[in-house]
Amino acid sequence: MKTLKIEGNHPLSGTIRISGAKNSAVALIPAALLAGDKVTICNVPEITDIDALSEILEYLGAHIHRASESIVIDPTSIVNKMIPEDVSKKLRASYYFMGALLGKYKKVSMYFPGGCSIGARPINLHLKGFEALGATVTNDGNLYTVEAKELKGANIYLDIASVGATINIMLASVLAKGTTTIDNAAKEPEIVNVATFLNNLGANIKGAGTSSIKIRGVETLSGGFHEVIPDRIEAGTYAIIGALCGNYLKIDNMIPSHLEALTSKMEEIGVELEIGEDYILVNHAMEYLPTNIETQVYPGFPTDLQQPFTVLLTQSKGISHVSETIWENRFMHIPYLNQMGAQITVEGETATIVGKTELHSTIVEATDLRAGAALVAAALKAEGTTTIKNVEHILRGYEQIVEKLTNVGAKIEIEEID
Repeated sequence: MKTLKIEGNHPLSGTIRISGAKNSAVALIPAALLAGDKVTICNVPEITDIDALSEILEYLGAHIHRASESIVIDPTSIVNKMIPEDVSKKLRASYYFMGALLGKYKKVSMYFPGGCSIGARPINLHLKGFEALGATVTNDGNLYTVEAKELKGANIYLDIASVGATINIMLASVLAKGTTTIDNAAKEPEIVNVATFLNNLGANIKGAGTSSIKIRGVETLSGGFHEVIPDRIEAGTYAIIGALCGNYLKIDNMIPSHLEALTSKMEEIGVELEIGEDYILVNHAMEYLPTNIETQVYPGFPTDLQQPFTVLLTQSKGISHVSETIWENRFMHIPYLNQMGAQITVEGETATIVGKTELHSTIVEATDLRAGAALVAAALKAEGTTTIKNVEHILRGYEQIVEKLTNVGAKIEIEEID
């Protein structure tokens, strides 16, 4: 088990370079199975979620070569076999193998995926999409088998604009016969990135980034080269940290337009920002104004930044409200923030934050990826040395977080404990 020890209340200055987007890379890697030749994906973050996906690829027989920030995948030797529970449960994004293997082989068998315990996170929208394409879904406990004699294009309406379902249906339909239309599709930049990748391989996808995506099926896909977009959630997390303790902290190699919902709220409460073409410069203030946020699908306020932003609101003078509309278990960081001195109450899907409060060190635990990021932010602001347990959650999504924060002045180290 690993822990983080963070000595707080140190000003952070310098530059943090943003890595490739986790939520894009974890879809691109399974999507590579659809290719007919080698695929090179660049700007891939070195995080444990990528390790878990690579393990599944190797289990299926793909040849993989990783070098620095790139990964070369040769899918030509794939054997379509059941993906066991011990590998599928390591991350939620393993479900993208459902769409990719179904699209290529017309059959997939795997156990229900794992990931952070932030809510029920059912895959019914994915399965309904597969069925609309002509597949039959059966399950034996957590083992799902999806198969079809032939996949045919269909009109599919998503009851919820789900990122995972949108991508999975794209993966399943790029080699299907006819045209598939996904209405009420999610609009996240990561979806555009995956669609661009597939189009580079020879797919015919139009409308990615809008609420209606059309996929005209093709017979085969080639190999190719692609680059992962910068991680907007990582960038947003460090921007929030900059607002807490940054001394003109530069968040570099990012796409500011992907974070407008966050930066507009930061400016509203009084954060000093300089927004450039591919960077944000953040300087902290002694006190901020309160505000209210409600998480929404893109381009609304991201659920993945709700937890870190809650920490920033503890430094706002007055009463703020945070409403979580995406996941039902995304307030598990709140009891730990209260241990650190915050005054936050939760009723239903809304947290009420009374500020400003001074934060102090204690022992806390990361219950999920973004809760862990919130605790890192709080620890960097707090007086004293905070210990964060169960940091494996954090390492799933933040590449070299210790090195990046150390380079800008943080006192942070990772320890192995029995």
